[in-house]
Amino acid sequence: MSSPSGDGARPSGQRKPLTRPSSAHRSGREALSRRLAAGDPRSDQEPTRRIPVGLSSSSVFPLGLEHCFRISAELGYDGVEVMVSVPKDTRDAATLREYSQRYEQPILSLHAPTLFFLQSVWGLSPWPKITRTVELAQELGVPTVVAHPPFRWQGSYAREFVDGVARLERESGVAIAVENMYPWRLGVREAMIYLPDHDPTDEDYAHVTVDLSHAATAGDDALAMIDRLGDRLTHLHLADGSGTTTKDEHLPPGEGNQPCAEVLRRLANRGWGGSVLLEVSTSGSEEKRRETLRQCLLFARHHLGHHLEIPEAR
Repeated sequence: MSSPSGDGARPSGQRKPLTRPSSAHRSGREALSRRLAAGDPRSDQEPTRRIPVGLSSSSVFPLGLEHCFRISAELGYDGVEVMVSVPKDTRDAATLREYSQRYEQPILSLHAPTLFFLQSVWGLSPWPKITRTVELAQELGVPTVVAHPPFRWQGSYAREFVDGVARLERESGVAIAVENMYPWRLGVREAMIYLPDHDPTDEDYAHVTVDLSHAATAGDDALAMIDRLGDRLTHLHLADGSGTTTKDEHLPPGEGNQPCAEVLRRLANRGWGGSVLLEVSTSGSEEKRRETLRQCLLFARHHLGHHLEIPEAR
């Protein structure tokens, strides 16, 4: 598969500033405070589709990928998101197919190794990280690849990313759902390290992933994001955050102050066609990890209305 760069590249346009006042986080906290003070109203449950709930392999870190498939099956999740990473089994189609079949857990999505600490996976050049993940998805029949927006220091890759993603989707038939991130904060200012931006909802992506923990860190309004995206929302990373720290917390839903429950209810009520993937930080004993992941699944299924009579997911 050829690199998506080259002809048809998006013009860089006016250069965005390296930093900006840290206003989004403050305004996000203020909006959140107003919503909570008003009683945090939740939609009535009238789901029109049974939305699947999967487990991201990041949720069992530092344990291995096979452990994720095993615990996902044992707890009753609907599938797995595989973070393509340093361990070879995360990048090998035969092994991934074996895990999926052995534990009867479909692979709902692959997460490309576009994280800052995975820069060495599949070489230092950024486009192969996307294209090789897409090729792996094609081989396995996985419908969705999750990718982070590029860092601004990644040159032509960053400048051509929006059009390159669209071209690669057309060539492959795989949805590349670009994920929202957050600025890095330097005191009272934000370092704008992503191009075109940390928020992909303003770009012409056909498919987007919304991560609720990232929205909390950025000070973004997750409800406004999912409403603004409409059918372009392809994937939801379910996690919580306090909205009061610069850290990416990935708390279990219900342990922060993000509108996790309302997001799930709105998506179920509108018959959203995507998947919810739990992506939380777990630690401590295996018993504690399992209990956390079990409670997260119960939370998701309750607010998605799985206890009600609704059509099966397709």
